[in-house]
Amino acid sequence: MRQSKVFIPTLREVPAEAEALSHRLLLKAGLIKQSTSGIYSYLPLATRVLNNITSIIREEMEKIDAVEILMPALQPSELWEESGRWEAYGSELMRLTDRNGRQFALGPTHEEVVTSLVRDELKSYKQLPLTLFQIQSKFRDEKRPRFGLLRGREFIMKDAYSFHADEASLDETYNDMYDAYGRIFKRAGINARPVVADSGAIGGSHTHEFMALSEIGEDTIVYSENSDYAANIEKAEVVYEPKAHDEALLELEKVETPNAHTAQEVADFLNRPLDQITKSMVFKVDGEFVIVLVRGHHEVNDVKLKAYFGTDNIELASQDEIINLVGANPGSIGPIQEKGIKVYADNFVQEIPNIVVGANEDGYHYVNANPERDFNVEAFGDFRFILEGEPLSDGSGEAKFAEGIEVGQVFKLGTKYSESMNATFLDNQGKAQPLIMGCYGIGVSRTLSAIVEQNNDDNGIIWPKSVTPFEVHLITINPKKDDQRELGDELYQALQASFEVLYDDRKERAGVKFNDADLIGLPVRVVVGKRAAEGIVEVKRRDNGESEEVAAADLVNYVKDLYEQI
Repeated sequence: MRQSKVFIPTLREVPAEAEALSHRLLLKAGLIKQSTSGIYSYLPLATRVLNNITSIIREEMEKIDAVEILMPALQPSELWEESGRWEAYGSELMRLTDRNGRQFALGPTHEEVVTSLVRDELKSYKQLPLTLFQIQSKFRDEKRPRFGLLRGREFIMKDAYSFHADEASLDETYNDMYDAYGRIFKRAGINARPVVADSGAIGGSHTHEFMALSEIGEDTIVYSENSDYAANIEKAEVVYEPKAHDEALLELEKVETPNAHTAQEVADFLNRPLDQITKSMVFKVDGEFVIVLVRGHHEVNDVKLKAYFGTDNIELASQDEIINLVGANPGSIGPIQEKGIKVYADNFVQEIPNIVVGANEDGYHYVNANPERDFNVEAFGDFRFILEGEPLSDGSGEAKFAEGIEVGQVFKLGTKYSESMNATFLDNQGKAQPLIMGCYGIGVSRTLSAIVEQNNDDNGIIWPKSVTPFEVHLITINPKKDDQRELGDELYQALQASFEVLYDDRKERAGVKFNDADLIGLPVRVVVGKRAAEGIVEVKRRDNGESEEVAAADLVNYVKDLYEQI
């Protein structure tokens, strides 16, 4: 394709708010253009890359007998009400009303639609298992869209759904999909690691995320250098081994702590180590208030709380609710109280005696507080985030942290949707059973960004050859010169028989062409320049910068051999 005919609006400067490297490069190389916050147009080069990514996905889905469909993006509220998610999904669900007052959602995901699609058709165990997938735009009303395509309000996703008669069948498809995802990301040129994860709003009992390692990643991965252990930090178990101590329990004392609102401020004021201070957090669990206690250098993990209490209906109490409940502001609340509020404490709260807790009175704390003697604890548990360097639950050593971009996730949904939406089949005994489901997603547009995050240098993008928008970038330095233009046209025709070629025939300065070529980042560059009259061109690899002069007559075979090495 002639570059003079392609819409590639490269930029010399990018907006200051483009924080992520991939966001800057995609804008600068003319692949995307913002329409409004969190919403982008995919320009010709990006569209070609997306087509290559989706081709890889389709090939791998076909290998495991997944069948492609296309479901509506506009979803009636009735389906979401059946599943119980119309209100539970929250403010990220984009809701709208038609002219007749009927409510709809722009689909962020398609569990409800696909369940309604199959429940009237899958009536017998003989029709199972079945896996359906689609590639489609999704919509989520992100509170703070950022990092370009990594967190947007409209994005492209591959979502698949499987239906089974028993858990063994679900396990088989889950493993097939897990392996397929590994192949997809490897083929796309991404270093992605599967990690144990939380299922979030989609639900389910078992899930893995595929995380592309990146400095800009919004998720923290906990991993081992000595094993294949990897987990999202929300799911990483904190190992606790009880320790005996012989320190005397001191008398409880109430002390004034003016202007000390955070654990660190209290520690500084009392001249105590931060790990001897406790933080009391008030949560509403299914409408009931509870206090969760952690040490000052730890942070409460609400995902673990949801797992412990077996509900998604958990949220931090508001400041007004806390004041009405205990008569003090956050920062002064604690477990020693007469209200009968149940107290849950992280395991490590019991590790040291004589801790500091809030006194439920602004500007005051208790020192030398001890569980059981001074306050009751309903239960101890793993309620916090792991810290880097702590022991891992598989015994392989210390926890290491890395940042990652979630590019895919696989879920075992079980019967969460089939039971609520009455999707049943007849088993081999003729008895009605709820369909057992799996759900599997890949962020296609996120994958595009992740590829760029991991494949670049100071000059621009370096496309893996499996997804590159074009394979060869042919450049004539000066198309006004007959020898260069004629040789360029001749080589364009010759190369097209074997490669997808972007032919820079523009009447631009050489520096502009070379800068744009580096930005766009195609694997091989062929330059027709000052030695055109001799039939000599320069061939350069984008990944390592190696270049060589080659006779035009040998060019096609040379590039074929070179391309095999990349």
